[in-house]
Amino acid sequence: MTLIKSISGIRGTIGGATGDNLTPIDAVKFAAAYGTWLKSYSKKEKLTVVIGRDARLSGEMIQNLVVSTIIGLGIDVLDLGLSTTPTVEIAVPLEHADGGIILTASHNPKQWNALKLLNEKGEFLDGEQGKKILEIAQQGTFDFAAVDDLGSVTQNNSYMDIHVEEVLKLDLVDKGTIEKAGFKVVVDGVNSSGGIAIPKLLDALGVETVKLYCEPTGHFPHNPEPLKEHLQDICDLVIKEKADLGIVVDPDVDRLAFISNTGEMFGEEYTLVACADYVLSKTPGNTVSNLSSTRALPDITHRHGGVYAAAAVGEVNVVAKMKATRAVIGGEGNGGVIYPASHYGRDALVGTALFLMLMAEKACSVAELRASYPSYFMSKKKIQLTPDLDVDGVLETMYQKYQEEQTSTVDGLKIDFPENWVHLRKSNTEPIIRIYTEAQSQDKADALANRFIKEIQEVAGL
Repeated sequence: MTLIKSISGIRGTIGGATGDNLTPIDAVKFAAAYGTWLKSYSKKEKLTVVIGRDARLSGEMIQNLVVSTIIGLGIDVLDLGLSTTPTVEIAVPLEHADGGIILTASHNPKQWNALKLLNEKGEFLDGEQGKKILEIAQQGTFDFAAVDDLGSVTQNNSYMDIHVEEVLKLDLVDKGTIEKAGFKVVVDGVNSSGGIAIPKLLDALGVETVKLYCEPTGHFPHNPEPLKEHLQDICDLVIKEKADLGIVVDPDVDRLAFISNTGEMFGEEYTLVACADYVLSKTPGNTVSNLSSTRALPDITHRHGGVYAAAAVGEVNVVAKMKATRAVIGGEGNGGVIYPASHYGRDALVGTALFLMLMAEKACSVAELRASYPSYFMSKKKIQLTPDLDVDGVLETMYQKYQEEQTSTVDGLKIDFPENWVHLRKSNTEPIIRIYTEAQSQDKADALANRFIKEIQEVAGL
């Protein structure tokens, strides 16, 4: 069992020993640390925090603990109940709230849960803010409110509907265009809140929907990470139903994957590529993804006359780079679409609407659309090193070896070759270097990864 404390929040498994797992005591401690930080950061006399959760089995328990802790600090709570990560992100500025907490472990299995922390813009905290909260939690000294100064709780269970309304208000989303296309779509909601939110959106867009695992029971029917090896059921159902496509989301609905009409994966990396293709065709501009994302996005960006920029891995880093470059769309290759015209957060509802608009305008099948994009293949491996090894030194040696190539040291070491690339990233918690490669075939991507594993072993003397 595990408890992971990071600048983006606290994540862990339910049950077990305090300090080693996400126990009720740990949930209270970190909620108190966030609330304490928020009071000093905002300096307003009365604060409000928006709180929502996915459908995990532990969700209601953790939410009760967190809500009680926040009101115990004298902060009001807007309780959204069952919700999604992007829904909470949208609610914070709409409600003029001072922060938000999302209770979800994203794509992790059901034994996990987490507290994801937002600022007054509904965006994830930056590194310095997250570090300060960890320090407050470590100190463990909190000043709770007197009985007359306790916060209040207001419940609002309508925010997934409000989220859908906000998507329909976007200039690049037209209900009539999508409805006229007559799409039939299969949805895998992994028995979490996406099983409610995505069908609500599709219904509002006039799309015929076939539901698969859309009951928010928290009993995930398969590994909740939307990868090919976990999604055979929806691939089969798309073919059986003769559907135009399948839509898959993770438990908190910030990652989005598509299944083509042939029952094949569209490719998580290509979710952002397709959405960017549509947005750039209407609003030319710049794009951003992280260093480990597909080269197809810069290809499409350049095709539309825009400029592509790469950010360090992590949503907060992508958002910062998007703001700096005034990107019109960006995100991560894990199916995370960030569209600033809506908000600065990964949002599967926004991504779904943009993708359907693209499909309606292209009037082609999903399989044909995928074939129209540059075809790249990824390999993701890692190499275990000895605990006493200087990992930074190994990466520096590799940089010196390849400094004549196009390189980036923003996040580990990325080497862009003419036909492929490799990204080497060290783990912050264990002596591991993660090796990501992309090439024009799976065999070439795997071969490139294996080549770098051997080179790193030689440098490290393994």
